[in-house]
Amino acid sequence: MHFSTHELARMMDFSAVQARSDFADIKRMAEGAKRYQPVAVFALPAWTAVLRDMLQDSPDIAIGGVVGFPSGGDTTSSKVRQAQELVALGCQELDMVINIGKLRSELFAEVEQDIRAVVQASDDRPVKVILECAHLSDHQIREACQLSARAGARFVKTGTGWADCSEIGHYISVMHACVGNTMGIKAAGGIRDLETLIALYERGARRFGVGVDSAIKIIEQLDAL
Repeated sequence: MHFSTHELARMMDFSAVQARSDFADIKRMAEGAKRYQPVAVFALPAWTAVLRDMLQDSPDIAIGGVVGFPSGGDTTSSKVRQAQELVALGCQELDMVINIGKLRSELFAEVEQDIRAVVQASDDRPVKVILECAHLSDHQIREACQLSARAGARFVKTGTGWADCSEIGHYISVMHACVGNTMGIKAAGGIRDLETLIALYERGARRFGVGVDSAIKIIEQLDAL
């Protein structure tokens, strides 16, 4: 698998979405993004405007926002308001957490409508549905992929990075077997070296959500080769 550092960066979403992420993390992410030009950057909503302002002279880097993060248990109306606010703040992509509890309860129509409502509120911006696969069976992962596709989402995503991600390779394989090339697949959580990223690419992932420090390390690993 051969990528240039630019090609690799354009498959990556730099992120600073942990509860502990502070101003220094946001600033470091913006500076790293200006240098390496990832496709997008993601912060928690309270930092979205700050990140947008830091990157106002970098139009090729999308500002991403997170909806219903990290539990997915917000009401649909709350998720819609979050999505609308993030769009108003300048977000060009939205990553929403699926309603995990309702999915596990097999309330599939409600889960699909929850996703569809956020997709509609996104005003045609790409929506990635975070499945938080660590809490799901393979059958539930497949069901979540199908619901996301029917609701109009562009991507399905393995997790928030807040739950266990030790089986991320398996999750990608299950998701890819379900959606093939009809949707994008984003891997997130536990991606800390180039070897792991390439292994996930080979299983079908084409976007990678990576904490800013690990993202820069991975790009520099490739650059050293």
